[in-house]
Amino acid sequence: MAKQKTHSSSKKRFKVSGTGLIVRSRAGKKHKLTHKTAKRKRDLRGTTVASPGDAAVVRQMIPYKKA
Repeated sequence: MAKQKTHSSSKKRFKVSGTGLIVRSRAGKKHKLTHKTAKRKRDLRGTTVASPGDAAVVRQMIPYKKA
């Protein structure tokens, strides 16, 4: 049986944490930053854990990616 192909854009956007959770960056920090408050931009920093439903889909797209 052939190997499953990795989804090319997903491998750039998602990582797997040491405990096996899917980690993603927060949306809304790329453009139109002048009308967003400093507090809102601060809260968009860093990464967050993907929801369980989304994580199941992402795991199929990045089957060989490990922590």
